[in-house]
Amino acid sequence: MQDKIHLVDDITGHRRMRRNRKADWTRRMVQENRLTVDDLIWPIFVIPGEGIVEPVASMPGVNRMSVDKAVEAAKEAADLGIPALATFPNIEMELRNETGSQILEANNLINRATAAIKKAVPNIGVITDVALDPFTSHGHDGILRGEEIVNDETVEQVVRAAILQADAGSDIIAPSEMMDGRIGAIRRGLDAAGHQNVGIMSYATKFASGYYGPYREAISTGGLLKGDKKSYYLDPANGTEALRDAALDVEEGADMLMVKPGLPYIDICWRMKEAFGLPVFAYQVSGEYAQIKAAGLNGWLDEEKVMLETLLCFKRAGCDGILTYFAMDVARHLAKHG
Repeated sequence: MQDKIHLVDDITGHRRMRRNRKADWTRRMVQENRLTVDDLIWPIFVIPGEGIVEPVASMPGVNRMSVDKAVEAAKEAADLGIPALATFPNIEMELRNETGSQILEANNLINRATAAIKKAVPNIGVITDVALDPFTSHGHDGILRGEEIVNDETVEQVVRAAILQADAGSDIIAPSEMMDGRIGAIRRGLDAAGHQNVGIMSYATKFASGYYGPYREAISTGGLLKGDKKSYYLDPANGTEALRDAALDVEEGADMLMVKPGLPYIDICWRMKEAFGLPVFAYQVSGEYAQIKAAGLNGWLDEEKVMLETLLCFKRAGCDGILTYFAMDVARHLAKHG
């Protein structure tokens, strides 16, 4: 029999990586990570009024919705199998003040939305944030005293807000204001109020990023912000500090950890999953979404392909799920194509 060994066989030692890539069925059989509808959390924006669906200009395909429309959207999301929503309010400017005190109103916009969604769609999770930026007149996530975002007073307020949000039916509190000690304080406050079953998804590593612009438009804080958020958000240069921050949140009782933004910090996703073993989530933020949408609308890339690829990257990096404005598009795609 003629020896058919090729030079390449000698070089590779008869190991050929392309064998497992030769056909669609083999590629599917050995695929290491898969994106499913169970990986998706859909962030939505809620505004006052009734019957309102208002496009966000810098986020094509994303709308601000009145509570009744948010309920309709929640029903559609649940029908597609999306496990949870994350809700963010855009309240009236006249209700915003230096301390963000509107967050302490039991019947405020975010709590009304939670109660309405949980009543109409009890099988979908609702995740709420206690950061003050949608409620302050200065656009910061905490209470501003002079030139300083005060830590301890802010923590006291977000604990009270967390209890009110849990009272309204929130399933998971996701504190994003990055104050020291907030996770432990919220856990103690929730437990003391009888909310032992309400989880905490910590924005464990929220970076002082340039990717938040469209979000700030969506909740009308962009023009309000005085200065920057570098005294409480993480420096984009610091990975080790991010892990230290996350470690404190784990010690204080966080049930889940989040990295925000997502793709620019995908290394942090992997490091957190390896270090702590808790469920890890990435927030594919507004700027990431807007980049893909803009390039897709201009024909510069295949929007659907890049959308799916970026979300799969989070899975490869160890994420258990992704908060993404693409959630409904992805869910529809998966329902159609599997």
